[in-house]
Amino acid sequence: MNGDASPVVLELDNVVKRYSVGSEVVRAVDGVSLTLCAGEIVALHGPSGSGKSTLLMLAAALMAPDSGQVRFEGRDLGRFSAVEAANYQRRQLGFVYQSFHLMAGVPAVENAAIKLLADRTPLRQARRASVPWLERVGLASRLNHTPDQLSGGERQRVAIARALINDPRLILADEPTGSLDTQRGGEILELLAEICHQQRAAMLLVTHDPQAAAIADRVCVMRDGKLLPAGTAAASPTILRRQAAR
Repeated sequence: MNGDASPVVLELDNVVKRYSVGSEVVRAVDGVSLTLCAGEIVALHGPSGSGKSTLLMLAAALMAPDSGQVRFEGRDLGRFSAVEAANYQRRQLGFVYQSFHLMAGVPAVENAAIKLLADRTPLRQARRASVPWLERVGLASRLNHTPDQLSGGERQRVAIARALINDPRLILADEPTGSLDTQRGGEILELLAEICHQQRAAMLLVTHDPQAAAIADRVCVMRDGKLLPAGTAAASPTILRRQAAR
């Protein structure tokens, strides 16, 4: 659906990331190449330990590859200074973390606005900007509730509002529906798809949710640090739905 005319937002070129586990060296990401264009949604599926979350961390400039390049709009993230990486994360990136990472004791309206506050937006203006996003994820009545007063699903929706508040060019989502029921999960996936298509953002979506295949332009499978070739049976959306239903 993106075609050759759509600009490339994220490009991974033969990326390798190794970890040492005792005396063993593990290639968590092993020669991965992947391109995401503006407005495109790619769902990434695979078993635990296959390297999916490490790939997101590399795309977020939270770690550097051992070899290969990760490029955002043509710029090599591995060459970013700490200040450039922080600016990228605050202004260009929306990251939906699996474990939420909300600030304890801080109301939802400010947790959702944390990137704006980190960018020195005045508190009142940041709070005002976060309200429409919290309303869009169904939390209009929970604006002033702190994380300990919210359910797991509500905390996840605050994290999603926080990821989207800066109109990101790239959305990285690690199991964004993992704590949500089927109906609410479907609504969140529809919202993410709407944002991508309206704002021409690209999204890399790590998920085991079979609903995600319905919004994705491509479904990729990662196993043992490698992306399976496109068109293999294991990468078929139909196969993924059957696996998720088991």
